[in-house]
Amino acid sequence: MEKTNRCIGKPHFLKSKIPSGENVGILSQKLKSLNLHTVCEEAKCPNRHECWDNKTATMMILGGICTRGCRFCNVQTGNPHQIIDQSEIDSAIKLVETMNLNFIVITSVDRDDLADYGANHFAKVVQAIKNKYPKVLVEVLIPDFNNCESSMQVLANSGPFVIAHNIETVESLTPNVRDKRASYQKSLQVLKFYHSHYPLITTKSSIMLGLGETKEEIIQTMKDLKQVGVDILTLGQYLMPSKKSIQVNKYYEPSEFEELKQIAYQLNFKFVAAGPLVRSSYRASDYMKYLEADHVAK
Repeated sequence: MEKTNRCIGKPHFLKSKIPSGENVGILSQKLKSLNLHTVCEEAKCPNRHECWDNKTATMMILGGICTRGCRFCNVQTGNPHQIIDQSEIDSAIKLVETMNLNFIVITSVDRDDLADYGANHFAKVVQAIKNKYPKVLVEVLIPDFNNCESSMQVLANSGPFVIAHNIETVESLTPNVRDKRASYQKSLQVLKFYHSHYPLITTKSSIMLGLGETKEEIIQTMKDLKQVGVDILTLGQYLMPSKKSIQVNKYYEPSEFEELKQIAYQLNFKFVAAGPLVRSSYRASDYMKYLEADHVAK
């Protein structure tokens, strides 16, 4: 019988207290006073103090309503009616200024209601940051843009330092975990496109663990990602964001994450972050020195 989170208690290493140190509190209040928002804060990420100390933060654009309904996600699903908030461009600049960032991750909901799937707005935000702060590195965590090459080109031509797109889970679980408009092969095609057409841009993807996948499936997914040219991989524990979300099948031990991390390095990923609390954008700035050297070498 399949185990679920109803009969599996969270292990001790997932019960860490969300940090509320003085610096985090002061910065949180400052962001609120300026009506600025980070995914780190809104998701109550337990790692945010580490990222903020490293001058890194994540911002979501294109609103808060997603046109897709993946079962692992707690973002509101609906129809945004083609509305785009242009003030997000200025907000991104203010976020960099207020937090004194040297690395920012820009992510978004899916916007299937837009002809370009939101790519042009994404590009405007990236370019605005680069124009104002050319030394700030921008990572984008993007939807699949429905595998539309013209939209993918628009995003890439804005010049992000890293393009991330998450495969999310293994192939066998994808139909049950992700929205029907997403697919395992579509995600691989998106990542392959960027690696093939924009080799100077680093590519990245992430796998959630604990949804019922086998070790063999995890390794095969890593191989598939490497086959299409992914440079950076993150592995993290899936946690239910709401009672309506898909349930946890297994909690992985830190030692299991470490083993998978070593396997990923054996597969020649350039950088791997793995652990129970690791998320897609976890301490993205940790990659900076390596990526800067690799970027110059290319």
